[in-house]
Amino acid sequence: MSKPVLLVCLLVILIVTSQFEWRQPLVELDTATSSSQKQQQISDREEAVKEKIIISQERHIQRLNELVRSLQLQLLQCKGENETQNATKSYHINKQFIEVERKQILEG
Repeated sequence: MSKPVLLVCLLVILIVTSQFEWRQPLVELDTATSSSQKQQQISDREEAVKEKIIISQERHIQRLNELVRSLQLQLLQCKGENETQNATKSYHINKQFIEVERKQILEG
């Protein structure tokens, strides 16, 4: 799979996962605990799940940033190669032009 396609896929996954509110399945709590304790446990679990999601998203963002840097380096390399090819072509064209002018001077 090419890097741009992988980058797009990771971005889509990141966007989709950020749109859902994830809740960890709750286990039946002991009936002896009070309602406020139950709510606190639920809130704690929700916070733990949210933290895990945030950490996961941060990892995805870090990986995407690495991919972007890699693609930027590849682009710079391609630009450098293209400039080298253009300079070589320009050199050969100029060399041919000079040879044609010399021939015309010698003939004329």
